[in-house]
Amino acid sequence: MSPRIWDGFNTVTAATAAAACLAFVASLMLGSDGFGLPHTTDVAQLVFWEIRFPRAVLGFFTGAALGLSGAVLQGYLRNPLAEPGLLGMTGGASLGAVIAIHSGLSGSFALALPLAGLLGAGVATLVIVALAGSHSSTTTLILAGVAISSLAGALTSLALNLSANPFAATEIMFWLMGSLTDRSLLHVWLATPLIIVGLAMLLTTARDLDALSLGEEVATNLGVDPVGLRFKVIAGAALAVGAATAVTGAIAFVGLMVPHFLRRAVAEQPGRLLLPSLLGGGAFVLAVDVALRLLSPLADVRLGVLTALIGAPFFLWLVVKKRWDDVS
Repeated sequence: MSPRIWDGFNTVTAATAAAACLAFVASLMLGSDGFGLPHTTDVAQLVFWEIRFPRAVLGFFTGAALGLSGAVLQGYLRNPLAEPGLLGMTGGASLGAVIAIHSGLSGSFALALPLAGLLGAGVATLVIVALAGSHSSTTTLILAGVAISSLAGALTSLALNLSANPFAATEIMFWLMGSLTDRSLLHVWLATPLIIVGLAMLLTTARDLDALSLGEEVATNLGVDPVGLRFKVIAGAALAVGAATAVTGAIAFVGLMVPHFLRRAVAEQPGRLLLPSLLGGGAFVLAVDVALRLLSPLADVRLGVLTALIGAPFFLWLVVKKRWDDVS
């Protein structure tokens, strides 16, 4: 690696780490009683550790999971428009959670909703792997992911359509919008270990992704194991994104936007993009959540709704930009 690229990598990593730290501190300090650390009373301390802290931790790890998964999938599929929802993990987790609400399981015990989401993400991943196989092309993997995402979306719509309980239908709609509100330490202990394992698996793909950017044949000659790489990409993304979606709901476009904002800063090298995308994703989700909490007296907008409102125009801009690049 040239010194210039290494300097750029260090700079962007340091910048995203600083942004993540600032956003995390801001999330911890922002509460219903204003901005600042809680008072020393027992109630204030309880609010801090049971409400603010879990929200900040889940916000960072959810953004980290989405940002890193997006960077890895874009590098592995060699498709700049790839993002975690493409392979069906998000749709599977959403469907599992919706089934838990629709069937009434979520009212039986507190962890039924996230556990069902984790189960849905796991089942979706296994079906995708079975459909695509271990030696098929990346195009087949994308098609399998799109098929499962479409099926999960259709079944989610069916559950909404057949819901006789208006309260359950409302709960489903709010959950699908994605939010960090009312998450507890139970959700942190359930999701973060799985997210951390998934993040660790995805970070180990950096060298292989750099080799793959030179072509599949060159990557194989450099010692890349295609089956092993596919396993790490799919399993890591399933663990990280599935666990995050299971506790926060669907938060769209983070995995698409964050890697694109950072790619040029690391000289377009997919392996060098991973850690900045992890940190940048966490910073982005926390910053959007802090902004929503500041605006909450004026508008009750959900986290997933705002990220979609930001991400959809960005996606359209990418499509138009790619069209003009192809023409020129």
